[in-house]
Amino acid sequence: MASSKPRILQDTRDMAWSLIPLVVLCLFIAAIASQCEFKPGGPTAGPVPSFDIDAGLAYDAKELGFPIRHPDVPEDWQPNSGSRNIIAGNQGGDSSTVGFITPAGRYVRFTQSNAGEDELVRFVAGDYRAVTDVRAIEDRDWVVYGGEGVEAIWVSDFGDVRILIGGSGDEAEFTALATAAGKAEPLEP
Repeated sequence: MASSKPRILQDTRDMAWSLIPLVVLCLFIAAIASQCEFKPGGPTAGPVPSFDIDAGLAYDAKELGFPIRHPDVPEDWQPNSGSRNIIAGNQGGDSSTVGFITPAGRYVRFTQSNAGEDELVRFVAGDYRAVTDVRAIEDRDWVVYGGEGVEAIWVSDFGDVRILIGGSGDEAEFTALATAAGKAEPLEP
């Protein structure tokens, strides 16, 4: 009569044979639900969403109590988003933001607000940022907020409105948007 080993002393083959049907069942359910896809080359970028910047900024010019500018960006920049927010704080206010995707695939935001500079930067950055530089572009000073491992934020005071440029763009793209902002006239309400 053969003696059987206690269950704890058996090898992992038993466990493997019991897991194989479970893994096959999970893969079958994921395939049916179309929630699982195998792409050997990795993920691919989808289409860039489209945003009607003319209508969005025209609406903001009518509704908000400060001048709204429509920057004339390069033709190959695609507007992809727009939003309005209320910025809290002692020097809070309203803000209008439009976003662009540059030809290099980077996102650049253009925010206009009647809030104070500190509140605006804190609202966009989510925390305090230190001033790291000042750039003169089109006879206007742009204060650069940055730091280690964070995206740069450029802010300029246009008197009745503060304009903020941010996102993952590079210095040339920020400079192009800052130049366009300096040349843009306020829209009619």
